[in-house]
Amino acid sequence: MTTSLTSTKPLRRRGVLARMGSLGKATLITLLVVFTGFPVYWMLGTSLGTEQSLYRDGGQPLVPEFANIGQWGGFLSEVPILRWLGNSLVIAGGTTVLSLVLATMAAYALSRYRFHGRGVAGFIFFSTQMLPEALIIVPLYAIFAGAGLLNSRWGLVLADTAFVMPVSMFIIKSGIDKIPYEIEESARIDGCSRLRMLITIVLPLIRPSIAAAAVIAFFDGWNEFMFANTFISNSELWPASVGLTSFLGQFYTPMNVVMLCALLFALPAIIFFLWAQRGIVSGLTAGSVKG
Repeated sequence: MTTSLTSTKPLRRRGVLARMGSLGKATLITLLVVFTGFPVYWMLGTSLGTEQSLYRDGGQPLVPEFANIGQWGGFLSEVPILRWLGNSLVIAGGTTVLSLVLATMAAYALSRYRFHGRGVAGFIFFSTQMLPEALIIVPLYAIFAGAGLLNSRWGLVLADTAFVMPVSMFIIKSGIDKIPYEIEESARIDGCSRLRMLITIVLPLIRPSIAAAAVIAFFDGWNEFMFANTFISNSELWPASVGLTSFLGQFYTPMNVVMLCALLFALPAIIFFLWAQRGIVSGLTAGSVKG
């Protein structure tokens, strides 16, 4: 009987430690969610506030004033934020698609082909990240002016792609390098062309790398500001990042309007990241099962 009681004590102790560990993990996750989600919550509260509630002595209330949600319609009717968001979507989507296409072809060539200057080509791609955007914005402006790409959203797509494509290329190349070459040799024996082999065999196996590169490219285009602020003078072609800065005044800034626009600006990026994250996780899971 004594032996039985003694043997159950370690089990109870492990059970208590497991419950404490689960409680600690739940507490940590809750704190992280609150910490990361509080800026979005504060933007929501500010967008629902009025001029009197935001600038009174007590400051902005912690609980959003949902009774003022009707003022959003007035804000959206006065501010072309939806047009600016459409411009941002065109720039981010074009940058993502163009950079992924070019990066995938360049990554496959550097990973699978053996040719003179392959290392030099990789170094040139890498060296493009050493130049800050502010350093080349003046010569790039002259090039765009000569090519008629000023006040053009597609000009911004080209500029952003030039900067983000090398990063995407190295991410995708790291995924291609991990694929056994014997898989492609078997496909070549069956008469599969290089392009078909890339699309039907290689791309499904590097889905996590494609998703990661897509996230980086999309956020680069979505957060575009410096080139757009320099190359775009037509306010109807502004992306949302530039449009938000137009609210900033020397003596007055409508914070409720700014925060509503900032909230609308943040939501598409969050949705895209959550969608791309599913692609990364599903790709990793599929790869582990196939392996």
